[in-house]
Amino acid sequence: MEQPYSVSHELERWLQSEGEKTLGSLVELFEQKGFAIVFVLLLAVPALPLPTGGATHVFEIIAVLLAAQLIAGRTRIWLPQRWHGLELAGQRQQRFIAGLMRMIRRLERFSRPRLRFLFDHRLSNIVFGLLVIAGCAGAFFAPPFTGLDTLPALGVVLIALGVLLEDIVVVVLGLVVMVAGVALEIVLGSAAIKGIGKLF
Repeated sequence: MEQPYSVSHELERWLQSEGEKTLGSLVELFEQKGFAIVFVLLLAVPALPLPTGGATHVFEIIAVLLAAQLIAGRTRIWLPQRWHGLELAGQRQQRFIAGLMRMIRRLERFSRPRLRFLFDHRLSNIVFGLLVIAGCAGAFFAPPFTGLDTLPALGVVLIALGVLLEDIVVVVLGLVVMVAGVALEIVLGSAAIKGIGKLF
């Protein structure tokens, strides 16, 4: 019986292997799924339940630019040469990746490949890219210091993990989280605008 694909196992093997632990080597490890793993890394920080004050907007902008590559039809991620050498082996980076692996392992306990034929096609890649852009926009336009960027970013992380695991249930879960986050922003934003309007 074929063993299910394990993202956490691939990450752990990469961390324990010899050689440089750079962003470029991580993308090469995941090959065609390099887009998904980079989206997970970029959006995992704004997905943390901590007000960032807009400090993570640069990650969201980079994710949008990479999603545009996916929509344009690229099957392999292109990164500027200086980004290829970005070191991921520092103490802080390894601690972050270790925390990410714990989250992925919890997800893998109930995840399994579902409707695999839907993944890694031209159309599905376009949809993936559009969902990433939508989630990044939701996180980007969240009011600073409110923590409202958390749910849209978490939605993108879950969608990307669903693509890595080829599990449509995880993708749908991520979509629900992302839509809920954007809806919450709209509701609270409208309430704030009405409240300010009453003051004047």
